[in-house]
Amino acid sequence: MGPLNYTSGDQLIPEASSCKYLGIILRSDLSWADHVNYTVKKAWKALHFIMRIHKKGNSSTKSLACTTLVRPILEHGAACWDPCREGQIHDPYREGQIHDPYREGQIHVLDRVQKKAAKFAYQTNESNWKTLSQRRKISRICALFKAYSGERAWKSTGDKLQRPNYLSRVDHKWKIRNRRQRTDIGKYSFVNRTIRLWNRLPAEILGTLPCKQNASRKMVRKMINVVN
Repeated sequence: MGPLNYTSGDQLIPEASSCKYLGIILRSDLSWADHVNYTVKKAWKALHFIMRIHKKGNSSTKSLACTTLVRPILEHGAACWDPCREGQIHDPYREGQIHDPYREGQIHVLDRVQKKAAKFAYQTNESNWKTLSQRRKISRICALFKAYSGERAWKSTGDKLQRPNYLSRVDHKWKIRNRRQRTDIGKYSFVNRTIRLWNRLPAEILGTLPCKQNASRKMVRKMINVVN
């Protein structure tokens, strides 16, 4: 089957390997490398801007600026593009290699921005901030809860969630059927990854999970700490 050609009048519309939709870069091979690269560059620009104008500010002001201006960039739509692979190269800068999120590991390049922001705010490598991986995990659980509870914006995703064929003694009644996938793209997609985590959460907490965004995030944070 040959390539599909689309035209607008007499003008042929060129084929693109990636496109930006609602602030998220989608690639034809369903890889998130381009989006992670774009996100990291944008976050570094915002962080360097903050470091210039708040160089002499106190810790609380620096922390507020970083969490207000940098973190939203790193977490925009993160529930769907949450990276699933650790980095194969832990310190490419030391080896003189080119900055490449796909080779370095998407999780590491994202975490490096927050570590730099925390060091700038508190003048130390230690901070009370949760890692971006933990925050993305909480975001995915909250998104799946919205789909499970039938929220309008997540209805199409919620309609595809199915109950399991049977429940074991250790399963809770809110368990969702796992979907078998042959490829990593399907296996590590937002819904399939989060279903496995959802089924491990305690039943007594899932039954009382509130619908309000702030309250649900606090509850999910406690649940993930219990599971881990």
